[in-house]
Amino acid sequence: MVGAYRESRLDALRRTQNADGGWGYVEGKKSWLEPTAYALLALHAQAGEPQWRKGWDLLRTWQRPDGAWQPNGTVNEPHWSTALAVTLHCVRNEFDSRFRKGVEWLLANRGEESTTFARFVGAFAPNHLGHDRKFAGWPWLPGTTSWIEPTAHTLVALKKAAPQVRSEELRRRIVLAEGMILRRRCADGGWNYGSKAALGVDLPSYPETTALALLGLQACAEADLTQDLARARRLLDETKSRMGRAWLSVSLRNFGVPLAEDTRAA
Repeated sequence: MVGAYRESRLDALRRTQNADGGWGYVEGKKSWLEPTAYALLALHAQAGEPQWRKGWDLLRTWQRPDGAWQPNGTVNEPHWSTALAVTLHCVRNEFDSRFRKGVEWLLANRGEESTTFARFVGAFAPNHLGHDRKFAGWPWLPGTTSWIEPTAHTLVALKKAAPQVRSEELRRRIVLAEGMILRRRCADGGWNYGSKAALGVDLPSYPETTALALLGLQACAEADLTQDLARARRLLDETKSRMGRAWLSVSLRNFGVPLAEDTRAA
């Protein structure tokens, strides 16, 4: 039954592929990089098929000259989903110039609060969010502040890229970003979107952000994640969000937590 359910989900992905080779956030809508990357990862076992190759070729055309990927074929702006494109190159073992330019762009990008100027200003003005500015993460868009989700996606990408890229800067950024995530952990053991507290009040953790933070912290030598994995397991039992359940299942399984297959439709 489990295998049949999974195959039905993969068939749904195949049926909803757009004519250009990509996928939209909603069936029949414009292709975007994020859902296209997730679909290609899910269908990677069929990477030799023309349908998969068409999606891969489309994604490759969305890379900008500066190395970043843009979010689709018409929005010509650098975007956090560059991390997903780099991860997909690693899964595909495609370590070409496009891959390397993508890694270089990620390493050149950081949350605005961790730039040299922001840290200089921060030496004279208190940080009301309590963030340690030296622990640099990644933003959704260049020139903005860092958040848990794009930081976690970029950590996954850089950790996969590390064996192919001899770069002390890459390893330094991994350590700093891991430190950023750990220092923004909520009191309940999970993660909110960007901060652990606001106006002196502890913020609650959420399913998607907790799952992604844990994925970003895989193989982190600094972290004891026992409490966080327990919080993630509770969130999996409690949440009604399909997206939340999906990310939590992926994350917990990556840490070796045994889970029954979730075949709930809603």
